Amino acid sequence: MSRSKRKPMAQINVVPYIDVMLVLLIIFMVTAPMITQGEKIDLPDVESEPLPISDISEHVIIDINAQSEYTIERPGKEPFKEELSLIGVHIQKIIAQNPEILVLVRADESINYGSVMKLVDTLKKAGAISVGLATEDPAK
Repeated sequence: MSRSKRKPMAQINVVPYIDVMLVLLIIFMVTAPMITQGEKIDLPDVESEPLPISDISEHVIIDINAQSEYTIERPGKEPFKEELSLIGVHIQKIIAQNPEILVLVRADESINYGSVMKLVDTLKKAGAISVGLATEDPAK
């Protein structure tokens, strides 16, 4: 009975882990653009000057889609749907952090004027200093 006097190796083979990591990276790179969420909003086509936005990251957009659903969007954060009665509460919290933030309303062209004005009134009551209305350039 002869036994080998070799010591066991104390190393971990990481090559399979690297292969798995690269496969997962490729999968995430391919699927990430597909999970972008949003709703189609038909903005009215009007000729208007663009708003001067000094810092594009300092704004919040409130969307109203054709079904009169409200969505709050902020750069770097996930958009979320909210009821009109609670939008004022959210905007107050945002304005408390940054009183100079630009608030934009982006409404579907099929929405009636009264719904847009109710939202603008809610935003003004919440303390929004500047409320803009988003449109699309008719040349596009």
